[in-house]
Amino acid sequence: MDKAIALCQSTALQERGAAVGFDVLYQGQACRAFAVRYQGQVYAYLNRCSHVAMEMDFQPDRFFDDTGEWLVCATHGAVYAPDSGECRGGPCRGGLVTIALEESDGAVHWHTGTNLKPIEF
Repeated sequence: MDKAIALCQSTALQERGAAVGFDVLYQGQACRAFAVRYQGQVYAYLNRCSHVAMEMDFQPDRFFDDTGEWLVCATHGAVYAPDSGECRGGPCRGGLVTIALEESDGAVHWHTGTNLKPIEF
């Protein structure tokens, strides 16, 4: 069953700036995920390169290249479109795993699904 989980205030996601990281349970494994703002919209993905399942950020919560146009895997140089997670260059297989977000009333929420759950502590 789909459930909305509070992630952050809308102001925490600055255009093409630092991501907001969060933890999810994906297909039974604990994974890191991240949310970014690009062209005024919010997007979230698993922090897992499609080339090799490694975290992508080159510094904590930093995913955009120097131009602010692409999400880049710091280890392999794979390049992804921020608005779709689609592979746009480098050694990637497919795209990033998308996490559904919604933004309303100054807050961002992510949605659980069949393969995506909150981590219970």
